[in-house]
Amino acid sequence: MKYLILIIAGILGIWVGRKLAMCRTMNKGSTVGKGNLMELNEAKKIAKEKNKEKILELLKEKDQITNNDIESALGVSDATATRYFEELEQEGKIIQKGEGRGVYYIKT
Repeated sequence: MKYLILIIAGILGIWVGRKLAMCRTMNKGSTVGKGNLMELNEAKKIAKEKNKEKILELLKEKDQITNNDIESALGVSDATATRYFEELEQEGKIIQKGEGRGVYYIKT
C-alpha cells in the first residue's frame, strides 16, 4: 500500500512539474506589451502602405496588372493582393477591369 501511494505521488509530482514548466516557458516568450503591440501594428501599417505604393509604381511601368503580378512582385498571398487592390480601388487610385479570371487593374 505504501508503494502504491509513493508511485501515485511520484506520477502526480511529475505531471504538476511538467505543467508548471510549460506555463513558465509560454510566459517567458510573451514579451508583447501594449506599447510593443502598438509599434507592431504601426510597422504593419507602414509596410502595407509601402506595398500599395509599389503597386502604383508597377502601374506606371505597365498599363495593367493582375493579382498574380502583385503576388509575385511583393511576395504576398492571393488574399493580401486582392485586399490591396480593393483598398486602392476604394481610394480611387485604380480601376478594376474584366471579370473572373480575366480581371486586371489600371491606374485612374
